[in-house]
Amino acid sequence: MTRTLFQILILLSILIVGSTSVVVAEDAGDNLVSGLPLPRFASLKSGNVYMRTGPSMDYPIRWIYKKEGLPVEIIQEFDAWRRIKDPEGETGWVHKILLSGRKMAVIKAKERIVAYESDDLVRPIAKLDPDFIVNINACDKRACFATFPPYEGWIEKKYLWGVYGSEVFN
Repeated sequence: MTRTLFQILILLSILIVGSTSVVVAEDAGDNLVSGLPLPRFASLKSGNVYMRTGPSMDYPIRWIYKKEGLPVEIIQEFDAWRRIKDPEGETGWVHKILLSGRKMAVIKAKERIVAYESDDLVRPIAKLDPDFIVNINACDKRACFATFPPYEGWIEKKYLWGVYGSEVFN
């Protein structure tokens, strides 16, 4: 009888702890602090950004990013913290003051890709290496106009990580 009571108590403990963690996770996922859509792209505001394992300074640092302008995808919000995904798929939490709304993208291809003079994608003007970061100024259905000093040109969306395929803006 004592063993059965002990097993029931353990089962109840597991259920209580499990349901509490689910409620916390759901609250954090539904918390749209900024009122902006999720997911959305942003970029790193400085060249020294700490990604943490949780949404506070109390959590350990997982990554230190040294590349200003690196595009990231905001996938969750909690208070002043944003859960992000980087171009390599790593996720973690960054304080919102370290993020910018500036549209940036990274070239995601196995080899060099071509940037074109116009959105008809006919006259090439430059070749860009994989992992090269560009500033995005506008996007139509299939390409985005980017600046990559001293050049600027149109790049097919399929090679860009930092804009969604359906995104169109001027």
